[in-house]
Amino acid sequence: MNADIPSRRLVLRGALAVGCGLCLPLLLSGCDSKPGASSPPSGAAPPNAAAPPAQMKAKQTGVQYQLTPKGEQKCGNCRHFVAASNTCALVEGQISPEAWCIIWAKLA
Repeated sequence: MNADIPSRRLVLRGALAVGCGLCLPLLLSGCDSKPGASSPPSGAAPPNAAAPPAQMKAKQTGVQYQLTPKGEQKCGNCRHFVAASNTCALVEGQISPEAWCIIWAKLA
């Protein structure tokens, strides 16, 4: 029974990896703007206003993605796995249904 429950360290490590992967680029996004650059006039739409913002996903290395399952835990039975496209809602790139990472969550 205890083997099914991930350790607190593992859960915190996963939360940290996802948080850094999702939030750090957002925090650094304003760092490349030049001081004194003019902003668009009031009421004017930004150049990419029609395009939706790109979804930020964690890198596979950041979530310790591995091609082998961890016991019964595998991407194929994770709540974040998108079977139609073999992708993950939280991790970038192609995902194998037999793989595993530290943000695995049981499919409800």
